[in-house]
Amino acid sequence: QVQLVESGGGLVQAGGSLRLSCAASGRTISTYAMGWFRQAPGKEREFVAGISRSGVSTYYADSVKGRFTISRDNAKNTVYLQMSSLKPEDTAVYFCAASISSYSNRREYGYWGQGTQVTVSS
Repeated sequence: QVQLVESGGGLVQAGGSLRLSCAASGRTISTYAMGWFRQAPGKEREFVAGISRSGVSTYYADSVKGRFTISRDNAKNTVYLQMSSLKPEDTAVYFCAASISSYSNRREYGYWGQGTQVTVSS
């Protein structure tokens, strides 16, 4: 079973950038599709981005398309989320997740990290 630990969250001004990292242990992430989700206070968890096992294929929610980039380094067992042009509405707890199914199937992510807080000030 894979364990996931996110890092890189923090406070940033609107228009700024942050890079989140998700370090995996227990199993190699090359056997998993990987994704990032986020949850703002009082809102449901939102699927932000997903990436295939090889890293060739990606998915982005419309709300972040063109601003966020998901990537993975299977040799380092790490997944990244580069966030640029951040907006106050991006404020949320961001979760890394792993799936044994397709990277675009949000319902199949079964392994989760503890989350990292991202706060964007206006």
